[in-house]
Amino acid sequence: MLNATPLEIKPREALRINPAKTCQPIGAMYAALGIHGCMPHSHGSQGCCSYHRSHLTRHYKEPVIATSSSFTEGASVFGGLANLTQALNNIFTIYNPDVVAVHTTCLSEVIGDDIPMMIKKSAEEGIIPAGKYVIHANTPSFVGSHITGFASMCTAMVRYFSERRMGMRNQINLVPGYVDPVDMRELKRITKEMKIDSIMFPDTSDVLDLPQTGVYHMYPKGGTTVDDLKSTGDSMATLALGHFASHPAATELDEKCGVPCAFLELPIGLSQTDRLIHALRNYAGVDVPDSITQERGRLIDVMSDMHQYFHGKRVAVAGDPDHVISLCQFLVELDMKPVYVITGSPGNHFENRVHEILKDQVPDAMIKQNADLFELHQWIKNSPVDLIIGNSYCKYIARAENIPAVRFGFPILDRMTHRLFPTVGYSGAMHLLNKIVEVTFDKRDRECPEELFELVQ
Repeated sequence: MLNATPLEIKPREALRINPAKTCQPIGAMYAALGIHGCMPHSHGSQGCCSYHRSHLTRHYKEPVIATSSSFTEGASVFGGLANLTQALNNIFTIYNPDVVAVHTTCLSEVIGDDIPMMIKKSAEEGIIPAGKYVIHANTPSFVGSHITGFASMCTAMVRYFSERRMGMRNQINLVPGYVDPVDMRELKRITKEMKIDSIMFPDTSDVLDLPQTGVYHMYPKGGTTVDDLKSTGDSMATLALGHFASHPAATELDEKCGVPCAFLELPIGLSQTDRLIHALRNYAGVDVPDSITQERGRLIDVMSDMHQYFHGKRVAVAGDPDHVISLCQFLVELDMKPVYVITGSPGNHFENRVHEILKDQVPDAMIKQNADLFELHQWIKNSPVDLIIGNSYCKYIARAENIPAVRFGFPILDRMTHRLFPTVGYSGAMHLLNKIVEVTFDKRDRECPEELFELVQ
């Protein structure tokens, strides 16, 4: 399909071909699922809600619940107040969630629906039962990306729930960024290993990675509870993992409740995980346990053993900005060369930070935010790479150019293991290294002449 991508690169201003992102409401819906007993609600048409649910379902291989305001032509002309009012009445009557998390779509944003007013009116009319909550985030698809939507819904959690209640508690908030449930579980395992009390929000572990028991639960046991969300205002600190997905919520919490925040990057790879462990140790005043030190040592051992296969390899990287920033740092630590680095999300911080990471090892790297996979393919056609790392959409480039591909980030629609193994932490880095080595060796074994087909690499 992508063999028709032309070699000649021409400037494009208004057109994106195969953008390396998706729309805001998907991120908002995913974040809302990380609240215990929450029903995500799409304030727009049924088609939007169906697409967002199906996209998440295909990545996580789990049923994703959500409701819709079901706009028709009438709502498009007269506004969505009646639709949202009826929807909230139906949701609390039929599904009885603890929280309804409303996110907007293009249509409701264009007509200018005032969601806070609508929520207030529903509360005054008794449509929202006592002890139940409705929160909202503005997430038009025509700006930002799914990462922006995730960040907006995380910020809404702070805005609606966080409060100073009992003075400072001996606990740390973790805003994990747009990562998979298994990554959130790994982050909680690390804090538990270090004997640190933490509150993660959102938390989709035990929500979108449930075991098969034969019994369906609309609201699984996972997710951050409302009480925990309220207590985030009493925490000693907030660790925000990822500039784009997590920093806005941490900033809001600092401004609202005075909780100091540490702005970190996603703990993917050696040095970024080191920074997380160091921050946890400093804020909680604990020592790093031997078990964590041993995990780090095993990662370094694998990096050393496999170094000859990584050194100098040219890599193309595409994906969400927070993921790509940390991954580029890790690739540099492996002596690999990320020569092409793109994200579909907007934000100049991405280009500035990646340039900073690569300035010594790959000073001529081509780096672009708000880019698309069509242009990345053109770059690769003009000067090939040894490896491509990105989501499932990168498989077309890999096939067309015969490049080994490592599936990484969101969405991964054609594989399963991303649901089972973490990417964050020292353990996640080892899993990522294993994937890189496997695809590299598989290509070598397929293509090498018989006299070089060795049992031991």
